[in-house]
Amino acid sequence: MREILVINSGSSSIKFALFGAVPEAEPKDLQLRYRGHFAGLGSQARLSLKDGEGGSLDPGLAGPALSDVPADLDHDGALSKLLAWIEAHPNLGDIGAVGHRIVHGGSDHVEPIRLDTGVLDALEALVPLAPLHQPYGLAPVRALAALRPDLPQVACFDTAFHAEQPSVARTFPLPRRYRDAGVIRYGFHGLSYDYINRTLNDRIQPTHGGEAKAGRVIVAHLGNGASLCAIRDGKSIASTMGFTAVEGLMMGTRSGSLDPGLVLHLIRQEGMAAEAVERLLYKESGLLGVSGISGDMRELLQSDAPEAAEAIELFVYRIVSEIGSLAAALGGLDHLVFTAGIGERAAPVRAAVVEGCEWLGAVLDSASNQADATSIAAVNSRMGLWVIPTDEERMIGWYTAAELFR
Repeated sequence: MREILVINSGSSSIKFALFGAVPEAEPKDLQLRYRGHFAGLGSQARLSLKDGEGGSLDPGLAGPALSDVPADLDHDGALSKLLAWIEAHPNLGDIGAVGHRIVHGGSDHVEPIRLDTGVLDALEALVPLAPLHQPYGLAPVRALAALRPDLPQVACFDTAFHAEQPSVARTFPLPRRYRDAGVIRYGFHGLSYDYINRTLNDRIQPTHGGEAKAGRVIVAHLGNGASLCAIRDGKSIASTMGFTAVEGLMMGTRSGSLDPGLVLHLIRQEGMAAEAVERLLYKESGLLGVSGISGDMRELLQSDAPEAAEAIELFVYRIVSEIGSLAAALGGLDHLVFTAGIGERAAPVRAAVVEGCEWLGAVLDSASNQADATSIAAVNSRMGLWVIPTDEERMIGWYTAAELFR
């Protein structure tokens, strides 16, 4: 069995997982050895670590490499510690490959690929399309290449799951030359949707019996970044995110879709520079901007401030509106799945979304919803309602193993 190290890097964090993999394994067959999270890198660094069963471990007892996490630990230092810790364990030292979550693959990268200098340079060119994510996904690749130049590294793209969407769903109503230049709707959160898509049938069959299939599905990936994806017979048909990861739903700090004329107004009438508009749309809007309190749904749900309630109401309104659009694209709806941080743990948000979808035949089982059960549909609901934890790291591990054993 070879070990697959998975890196999911953000602006101030590195999520990681270590899987044992064998040839021709399905995603669910990967053996999770450890999962961890370096948070607050560069200022208030801290580490959480779990074993393969989900039990919390004390990093201080895991070995010398992880016993000391200084507050100013940066990304490179975290990667060095992680590799040293793995290699110090006799049963974990044989890392066969490292898999990375890379948000944007552009038009040319629609499936996982081994990384080399040429691929890295091409992915660097896509940074303007995902400025909050792309640089931080690529930085660990270069750092690991310096630390372990012979270690194979594989990029897994959030855009890849949507690459076969119908042309009509990906095209902007702009002159054709822009589409020819790659200005299309790419969609994101694809690794999450891929995982849910592969596991949904396994959840449906024990509940509904026989050979029930998912059919027409909308998956709501609701976290600090949020989007919806319409899936028909296992294929992405449409999604709310498009050319960049700021389109679509209102998010923690991102605005979601706006009238493009408003952006022109900010530039022409308010005198805002492009950088200021970017900061406004990506970091100062969404739940944070509307509430003026926080971009964290947990804080807003606990707040008595009317501004918090208004932000939550708008968040739900946008979700329900986009569900209607995607249901039309699917020609109906058989299942609605909630996933990611808000989707998995914010029962009041799920309840409000389902209430807004009653016209589609959705009826909530309130007790199941409060318990964060897997199936939250009432017996008289005309569609399945599900809460399924996502696992992007497992998908990255599986794709990386497929490259390793190819």
